[in-house]
Amino acid sequence: MPNIKSAIKRVSVIDKKTKRNNMIKTAYKTAVKKCEQAINDGDVKNAESLFIEATKKIDQACTKGVIVKNTAARKKSRLANKLNAIKA
Repeated sequence: MPNIKSAIKRVSVIDKKTKRNNMIKTAYKTAVKKCEQAINDGDVKNAESLFIEATKKIDQACTKGVIVKNTAARKKSRLANKLNAIKA
């Protein structure tokens, strides 16, 4: 454990940021999984609404710095390709 006051504060701040990042990461992963499940079930109507929600969560994670811009674009693109495949 740190003894210096500034080091103690850094530990608590890092802990808060880690919890926040994990919360955001979990939210977008859950949204993506729900969308993929709807796509696998063939439920186009539900999958489209879940796709919008998933892309929103991915963008939020990207804005907050939890994932990188290119990673967010790749995830959205792959999800869109899966959705378009069941539409056709």
